[in-house]
Amino acid sequence: MERLAGKIMLCSGFGRICTAFLAGAVGALAFPPFGFFAALFISFTLLVWLIDGTTGTPDGGAWSRGWKTFVIGWLFGFGYFVAGLWWLGNALLLEADEFAWALPLAIFGLPACLAIFYGLAVMLANLLWSDGWGRIAALAASFGVIEWLRSFVLTGFPWNTVGSGLMPIPPMMQTSNLIGIFGMSIMAVFIFSSPALLGTKKGMIAGLSIAAVMMAFHFGYGAYRLQQPLSPPNDALTVRIVQPGIDQSRKMLNADRAEIFKEHLRLSALPTPEGQKRPDIIVWPETSVPFILTQNPDALEDIAKTLKDGQILLTGAVRMEDAGAGNAPRYYNSVYAIDSEGQIIGATDKVHLVPFGEYVPFENVLRHLGIDNLISLPGGFSPAATRDAITLPSGKKLYSFICYEIIFPGEVPADISTSTAIVNVTNDGWFGNTPGPYQHLQQARIRAVETGVPVIRAANTGISAIIDPMGRIVAGLDYGQKGIIDSTLSGLSTGIVTADMRQIHFWLFFGLLLVCAVIARMGLMNRKN
Repeated sequence: MERLAGKIMLCSGFGRICTAFLAGAVGALAFPPFGFFAALFISFTLLVWLIDGTTGTPDGGAWSRGWKTFVIGWLFGFGYFVAGLWWLGNALLLEADEFAWALPLAIFGLPACLAIFYGLAVMLANLLWSDGWGRIAALAASFGVIEWLRSFVLTGFPWNTVGSGLMPIPPMMQTSNLIGIFGMSIMAVFIFSSPALLGTKKGMIAGLSIAAVMMAFHFGYGAYRLQQPLSPPNDALTVRIVQPGIDQSRKMLNADRAEIFKEHLRLSALPTPEGQKRPDIIVWPETSVPFILTQNPDALEDIAKTLKDGQILLTGAVRMEDAGAGNAPRYYNSVYAIDSEGQIIGATDKVHLVPFGEYVPFENVLRHLGIDNLISLPGGFSPAATRDAITLPSGKKLYSFICYEIIFPGEVPADISTSTAIVNVTNDGWFGNTPGPYQHLQQARIRAVETGVPVIRAANTGISAIIDPMGRIVAGLDYGQKGIIDSTLSGLSTGIVTADMRQIHFWLFFGLLLVCAVIARMGLMNRKN
């Protein structure tokens, strides 16, 4: 290991660039559909050695080394995000004649921007870099706070946070209930970086021991929590999820809209399997209704004819709101609740819109350059000011998260534990059978664990699932399958940790490793003096 570490530290030029890029790219194997979390041991071990070997110019001072470590972090992040997010380009190929020119921006442009965060993480860690396990603590603390910033800076995009790489299966997800996804990122980076100490020996025993204790706690707490019973559900809700399997290119054809709507109705009306309770609610995916529902009373009548007495349909749909005389109407990506009389009894709108998918940032400038939304809608969508719950006639409360809103822990309302379930409606058909839908599902599972609330996930082409509060898939339909899921929701997890408590635990964890890194750095400086 010492010989390998020395080679990585001393590599230069193109070899150094390739090593940093490939180190990040290997880390993408930790995420679905692969779930090979051990790949991140390779990634972060190489990253530590690359930082160890970074030197500045003799007269450049701290800035010279800081800039070079930023470049190493950026190259690492660029490889990480290109390998993990290349599938985003698939959405542009659905209208290739109009959007194919933007393919390089999706595959390389977005990763290049996201890599800036990892460049900053490495540059911050460099400020407290030392020669023992303290540098591992510095790197872990820096990545933790940078992943937190990535969740909201410039609208935020916390996809494939490093912490989620340490959570491939439910026994390894439970610690996120205590420290959240960003606390998990701190733990993950420390654990994944610890093998680097084998190559440099200094601080090896202490650093590997701390990493081993973290890993033991991570597995031990997961095993303990999975043995805890869920709270007994009060009049358990029975759910039917409809996965219509409509190809995205077909959804974009006006001529097929009536047939698509009928297909949703047909699946909704399928008989309940013998011995199972009739569904209380039926859930359709994002924008399942291919027209403005309030302008089509016949569609509401068809829904009423399909639903049994007392059933409720939750469906993704575009909601139009009159903006007044002389103003263009506003459109919202919404979820409607419709009863068996065909009446809309509730609605909630998407809060966190997708840039360039649902709205154009800096619209006045970019539209002049010919940059438009993927979704053909005049002016794009408008965001809701608040996330409102849908309250069913039974009094049960459901919070909806539309599409990628489920990846934002900061979007979860403070009173989430008072709800019966989270409803995540999405249309991952834009991305085809790529890693995207599998990664999206994984993040919905993590949100269930964090909040202690079951998730009802309805996806047009999959992957639809009922997820219990421990992140376990109770029932599901794989990508590309057409059909229904009938299942009864479990209760909430017991001993729920609130979002505020998770935030406190995250900052305490961050502060502890930061203090360790400062002490190690001061010790190094004292030895030099």
